[in-house]
Amino acid sequence: MKIRVGFGFDVHRLVEGRDLWMGGVKIDHSMGLLGHSDADVLIHAICDALLGAANLRDIGYHFPDTAAETDGIDSKVLLRKTVGLIAAKGYSVGNVDATICAERPRMNPHIPAMRQCLASVMGIDEDDVSVKATTTERLGYTGREEGISAYAVALIEKRG
Repeated sequence: MKIRVGFGFDVHRLVEGRDLWMGGVKIDHSMGLLGHSDADVLIHAICDALLGAANLRDIGYHFPDTAAETDGIDSKVLLRKTVGLIAAKGYSVGNVDATICAERPRMNPHIPAMRQCLASVMGIDEDDVSVKATTTERLGYTGREEGISAYAVALIEKRG
């Protein structure tokens, strides 16, 4: 069996008048993330980790923010397509470990729903999806609540 590891990172600005989507789950908050799609930074970081592991470049290459077909798209669709891209190279998702970096809202109450959603979209066991949350202790753009970032690592496997 061949295994590979990839790393992903994403960040989006917090703005008023947008829904906040994280890990495929809508979270009640006074602000949401600004982006061409629904701006789900967690899913975007996971996509980049999976694409990187398969040496398939990055999310912007496959789903550019200039394309009409990705305008306002649900990031779960991007994740499903990403899993399809790595499958076309003979890989499947082994596991994902991700961290959300946000001051507010608190992410921990939503993590079980995120894990379930992400596992379902990727077609893997929920035990193979780790989501954690942290703050920056009020430092930087995250600490000032100007944006939210996410980091992810993914292991992919190829049988034979």
